[in-house]
Amino acid sequence: MIQRFYKMKRQYRNPSVRMFLKLLFIIVLAGCSSVEPDRPIRVLIVTGMDIEAHNWRETTQAAMEELQKDAGIEVDTLTDIYRLGATDLNRYDVLYLNFNNWEKPDPDAKAEANLKTFVAGGGGLVVVHFASGSFESWPDYVKLAGRVWDRKNTHDPRGPFRVEITDSLHPITKGMTSYDTDDELYICLTGNEPIHLLARAKSVVTGQYHPMAFVLNYGKGRVFHLALGHDAKAIHIPGTAELIRRGVIWTAGDR
Repeated sequence: MIQRFYKMKRQYRNPSVRMFLKLLFIIVLAGCSSVEPDRPIRVLIVTGMDIEAHNWRETTQAAMEELQKDAGIEVDTLTDIYRLGATDLNRYDVLYLNFNNWEKPDPDAKAEANLKTFVAGGGGLVVVHFASGSFESWPDYVKLAGRVWDRKNTHDPRGPFRVEITDSLHPITKGMTSYDTDDELYICLTGNEPIHLLARAKSVVTGQYHPMAFVLNYGKGRVFHLALGHDAKAIHIPGTAELIRRGVIWTAGDR
């Protein structure tokens, strides 16, 4: 042991060895300093208007309360959808659409381009409930949302129904089980975009199953679409609240 110590001591006195060790230390230090520290997921809830049957203030507050139960999520709001084109979306990881501009003009082409560029570049998008009926004049909105309101059908009468988890292996629904809710069961979504179904429910009106939660990709971005969430009561249902939190985290991806 003593002989090994003196051998190492002599080696360290060698200028070449000392230079090598110094360079190695600098490389390791530089690598450590380049790692970004953990930071919260930044979410922007786009809201501020909806049809009379939807209280956007209450649903926005409920969504914020559920998201902020996770210390790793920070939430901000944009209550004027017509500022969407002038907003620096790259400050955020996820956009959460919680509005419907029924019988009101769509935001301009700049807003559409801003949203599409954000998601295509890797930003996350969460579409909740009647946000499926927004942006009527945007032909590419169905590509972003996966499914949109067909402008003809609506939903089952508000009441209890079973939300069936169809994929228990996806990161959003992993380990979740089917649950009971009290909400509006949408039977009004249409579109041909390739989606991955996560949850469904059976309508008493049509007798068929309809998608309640699904995901898709748009460019490099991830999209989570949740047809549930009619009001604060529905958002606070534990299963739905868990889908919202997990959906936001999944859509944030590597951002």
